[in-house]
Amino acid sequence: MSIVRISSLIKRFGNFTALDGIDLEVKRGEIYGFIGPNGAGKTTTIRVLLGILKATGGEVKVFGMDAWKDAVEIHKRVAYVPGEVNLWPNLTGGEVIDLFIRLRGSDNKGRREELIEKFSLDPSKKCRTYSKGNRQKVALVAAFASDAELFILDEPTSGLDPLMENIFRDCILEAKREGKSILLSSHILSEVEKLCDKVSIIRQGRIIESGSLDELRHLTRSSMAVQTRQPVEDLEKIKGIHDVEIRDNTMYFQVDTEEIGNIVKHISSYDILKLESAPPTLEDLFMRHYQGDGGEK
Repeated sequence: MSIVRISSLIKRFGNFTALDGIDLEVKRGEIYGFIGPNGAGKTTTIRVLLGILKATGGEVKVFGMDAWKDAVEIHKRVAYVPGEVNLWPNLTGGEVIDLFIRLRGSDNKGRREELIEKFSLDPSKKCRTYSKGNRQKVALVAAFASDAELFILDEPTSGLDPLMENIFRDCILEAKREGKSILLSSHILSEVEKLCDKVSIIRQGRIIESGSLDELRHLTRSSMAVQTRQPVEDLEKIKGIHDVEIRDNTMYFQVDTEEIGNIVKHISSYDILKLESAPPTLEDLFMRHYQGDGGEK
């Protein structure tokens, strides 16, 4: 079942087209990665999804309801964490968490305490004294303590240290096990790669690739390191091999994924001493699309 369905979404600000025909679908129990550099259109898409911005064209449905017209009903079932959290300066972190939990109509104090301990948050401090990381913790505790069905997370680990990022991942996977859906917008590729079932890459307001990581990996190359007893002749001329480099009697090169079998078969006749192969990463795919875009970081 589709929890989020975005079809041909267009958003213009005057003459500027921020989103140009976005299609995206998040199913129940799915962690969906939405990646791209700052300025690519991730946050604008999320604001339309939350009913903060009205779409210029296309259709945006959440739980089968219209994201703009039914925003109040939708928000009862959604938890949202932005990348830059602003809190009431004179309230304590605990008071803010309690406020959000009460607004949702839930009262799971045990879950609240468990999360506060997990994220090493001092809930007695005033929010004005919190660092950026601690403000993120308040928002994450409030989100995961809720009974939301859909989590919309826009750069949620911004300001967190690596230990807290691991806690965040545990919470995401726990929500998935409970059948909840997560839309995770990020430019931290390792985070997306470890967590997400599906990924969409957005570039200048357009989705340029979508699919599971396995489906996307065929679009880029694997890395190989090979050592043979006899020298391999004309390695550069073999179909599917790129960027050959030889160091310390080892050949390093990139391989088109669909040609790996043929290449290994060819090289094996030279008596292989060592062969290492690493599958393409999400970062490889991402960089393939963004190389040369000096203006987007």
